Amino acid sequence: TVCDCGRYRRVVGQLNINVARLNTSIKFVKNVIAGIRETDEKFYYIVKEEKNYREALMHCRDRGGTLAMPKDELTNTLLADYISSSGLFRAFIGINDMEKEGQFVYADSSPLQNYSNWKDGEPHDSTGHEDCVEMLSTGEWNDSECQVTIYFICEFLKKRK
Repeated sequence: TVCDCGRYRRVVGQLNINVARLNTSIKFVKNVIAGIRETDEKFYYIVKEEKNYREALMHCRDRGGTLAMPKDELTNTLLADYISSSGLFRAFIGINDMEKEGQFVYADSSPLQNYSNWKDGEPHDSTGHEDCVEMLSTGEWNDSECQVTIYFICEFLKKRK
């Protein structure tokens, strides 16, 4: 049999265009309605419940995620914009030096590697009680007491297909 494939290629091509448009629309609706931000690999969600650092960590973990861990400038900028556009001044992120003073690690216990965005003069922990990290709406990091109760950002890995 002979295939009139040209006609089918046009139909499939148009379907691909329609699917791309629908995916863009779905992404927009998720961001607007659910108030999330996302990268190719992760979703981020600001939890507008004031909790201390450990409570925030457990809240994210109980839902299958962790506190947000900005490991590059692109992610940091995304989270800073998210904080700012939410009308917030600061939010906990998944960085701390609770185990060893001055040795900051991410919530997954991996060390800070090639990226950090400390505010000028930070971390300074003059009292010895600032073991947790908050991100300011500018994107800068500040070490803070873990017992303060503020909003926080959870991150979730996208499911692989």
